[in-house]
Amino acid sequence: MNPACVADCMTMALGPQWMDPTYLLSGSGPFGDFILPAVFTIVFIESGLLFPLLPGDSLLFTAGMFSSQPDPFAPLWQLLIFLPLASFLGDQCGYWIGRKFGEHLKSRPDGKIFKKEYLDESHAFFEKHGPITVIICRFVPIVRTYAPLVAGMSRMDYRVFLPFSVTGAILWGAGVTTLGHYLGQYQVVADNIEIIFIGIVLVSILPGVFGAIKGRQKAKAAK
Repeated sequence: MNPACVADCMTMALGPQWMDPTYLLSGSGPFGDFILPAVFTIVFIESGLLFPLLPGDSLLFTAGMFSSQPDPFAPLWQLLIFLPLASFLGDQCGYWIGRKFGEHLKSRPDGKIFKKEYLDESHAFFEKHGPITVIICRFVPIVRTYAPLVAGMSRMDYRVFLPFSVTGAILWGAGVTTLGHYLGQYQVVADNIEIIFIGIVLVSILPGVFGAIKGRQKAKAAK
């Protein structure tokens, strides 16, 4: 069957809204009740559960942007509570995983997700910037996932780690979300939200693409 006919049939069956991200990610859309829990879970995982390729910054910005549109999946005040909380809780998990299983992780072989080079990069980041790394790393992909782990592995005093963790969670979780919310109120953003949404998705996957290219280059150089 002609792909164009398939698209036309789907549009007739589902309506033109099925291709509109503003509708799909709205409060009354088909995923409305699940979006905030899903965003909370992704931010939590990326903040400290050894899965560094999730779209943290872009996700926060997009959530804030859609909160400024009519019929948002969640109002801004909810995002400003739950997203920093998710970031903070992920940070805490990462710290205590590092504290308890640090030696085991150091000897663990590389996998598709966990790589010791990520630990080395985060450790070097800590050596350069000190405890404030816990704040700075929030805005650095991959490092933000492994920094709390490295803090736990190095047995940083928890009384030192905690206030930096809280501050970083608020600055990143609330700051990037608020930026997206206020930029989303501009008419040019509202008029081009589909293009901007696609652009944000593409930006989100770039770190993974660059990481894969860098890994292949290193593998070729080692041969």
